Amino acid sequence: MNQRYVTRELTLLAMVTAACVVGRFAFQFIPNFQPLTTIFLLFTFYNGVKRGIIVATLSLVITSLYFGIGIWTVEQILAYAIILLVFQFLKKIPVFQKSLILQVIFAVVAGFLYGFIMSIFDYFIYGMTNYWVYYLQGVSFDAVHTVGNGIFYVILYPVFRYLNQRNYFSIEK
Repeated sequence: MNQRYVTRELTLLAMVTAACVVGRFAFQFIPNFQPLTTIFLLFTFYNGVKRGIIVATLSLVITSLYFGIGIWTVEQILAYAIILLVFQFLKKIPVFQKSLILQVIFAVVAGFLYGFIMSIFDYFIYGMTNYWVYYLQGVSFDAVHTVGNGIFYVILYPVFRYLNQRNYFSIEK
């Protein structure tokens, strides 16, 4: 691969990661209401799951240096990797690819899916005795996450579509 393409890709990954970090910091005062999931999904939609997971990993590690880093950071990376893999699979379905409504529905469901996956990891890592009690205690936070995902997806979708149409996401420009 040409050095110019490598530099362009690294720059793109760094810029989107920076947007995620700023977005997480900007909304830190509202628990679980942040644009990260939406940015991960939209970036994955236009750039593939590999780059989406790279941006998710970098964003989570960088913000965890500020918010606190621990085993939950690994859990977050794995949870988002699972969500992005499911999203990439759904993207291959033509009706999903063309339907903003279905994509927003997935973004909303991804909020609950994220909480569900994180609770599974916590259950096993911390040796909890009742998974469902632990999971249900966090459903209100997951609900905020889902609302944020829906709102941010509707707001950011036109931005990402525009950037893609202008070939800003194209690595080989």
